[in-house]
Amino acid sequence: MAIPLRSVPLHQFLPCPATLSVNSALSPQSWPFDLALLPQTAYLVGGSVRDALLGRQAEYLDLDFVLPTAAVETARTIARRCQAGFVVLDAEHQIARVVFPQATVDFAAQVGNSLAEDLHRRDFTVNAIAYHPHSEQVFDPLGGYQDLEQRRLRMIAPDNLADDPLRLLRAYRQAAQLGFSLDPQTRSTIHQLAPLLVKVAAERVRGELDCLLSHPEGTPLLHLAWADEVLQTWLPMPPDQSLALLDGLDLAYGHLRDQRPALASLMTTWLKEQTPPGFHRSWFKAAKLSQLLPPELAAAEATLTHFKYSRAEQQAVLAILRGWQLLQAVEPPALDRRQQYHLFKTVGASLPGLVLVALARGYDQARLWELGDRFLDPLDAIAHPTPLVSGRDVMAHLHMRPGPQVGKLLAAVELAHAEGNVNTPAEALAWIQAQIASSTPSASGKTDAAPGTP
Repeated sequence: MAIPLRSVPLHQFLPCPATLSVNSALSPQSWPFDLALLPQTAYLVGGSVRDALLGRQAEYLDLDFVLPTAAVETARTIARRCQAGFVVLDAEHQIARVVFPQATVDFAAQVGNSLAEDLHRRDFTVNAIAYHPHSEQVFDPLGGYQDLEQRRLRMIAPDNLADDPLRLLRAYRQAAQLGFSLDPQTRSTIHQLAPLLVKVAAERVRGELDCLLSHPEGTPLLHLAWADEVLQTWLPMPPDQSLALLDGLDLAYGHLRDQRPALASLMTTWLKEQTPPGFHRSWFKAAKLSQLLPPELAAAEATLTHFKYSRAEQQAVLAILRGWQLLQAVEPPALDRRQQYHLFKTVGASLPGLVLVALARGYDQARLWELGDRFLDPLDAIAHPTPLVSGRDVMAHLHMRPGPQVGKLLAAVELAHAEGNVNTPAEALAWIQAQIASSTPSASGKTDAAPGTP
């Protein structure tokens, strides 16, 4: 079933399509609340209108309404009637949110004396189209629908971008997401205003950058953003080689999907770290981010800290860089079991990201496939070493007291297991005992660390 759309003979109202699917964000049938609860003065605005007119559908519904009055009261009433979550986001500007299991609905007070004035204060014309659900009319005072048809992102006014400089970077992210071109005048204005980005909070910049890094479609727009000098404030490193590597990573990802689909499937996953809504976390993004950082680990860590990345994400990205340094230090044919063991201990869960980086940089493919296959095998003693014995086992068998030597012995026997020298708990204990017997006693009469300790 589809819903008919009506238009009126006024230049502000666009001649919209004849019908829209009931799954469209413009269809109240897709909403988690009844249209009757919405005041006649409410308009749906922003990205949900834009995407609906483009035929784009999202799994999670995100709606934004503007009202001339009673925005918070309307949100509170709908939340109470639907037994949904409710929070006031900004009491001064009268913005509130209602949270449903599969939808977030924001209600905001109209800015200015009219809906047209409100829309004129937005960033791009395609985001300044409003929909009146009660009359099924689409209000388009700025020609946004024509820009949708031409797949073009065009600013409303330079002052609007300057008011929130993050919009300068957001232009490239939205162009990437929508597959749009940037209007030449808009690009020129962004280039002129680019220094204003220094005023934006790091976490907001990070969010836009992460989105561009998370999909291959973002790479051409990153090139464009650098050409327009939008990223220089936040990424001062000369990126010529780094940006070329982003292209290589996109190609490597496609090759990985063809040759090792099981390993490629991990690129869209992430650590077990809790990811807040709106964050973009994946090994694909981590691999690409690692190539935009300074090569020195301390400088790379400082850049990640500057962007306010979580500690877990910082360590994951730095592990990719450390792993690549290890791979570069060893010729591919010489990567024996011991070297592989140390590589996996260094890289850990970041191995998928390292494989992608190494593949893009031309590292020996056969060796990367071997590393990937080991990583995919949860029983592999090199990639996923499991203790054959515990510290308590060692202390009981050798009549030792707790201390750092026990930990060193456990690390040594783990390496021996990875190298295939021991395979059972009994063999592990016998191996430890032999290592202790062959080592030189210290002056205190205690045994020094075993020779095989890494």
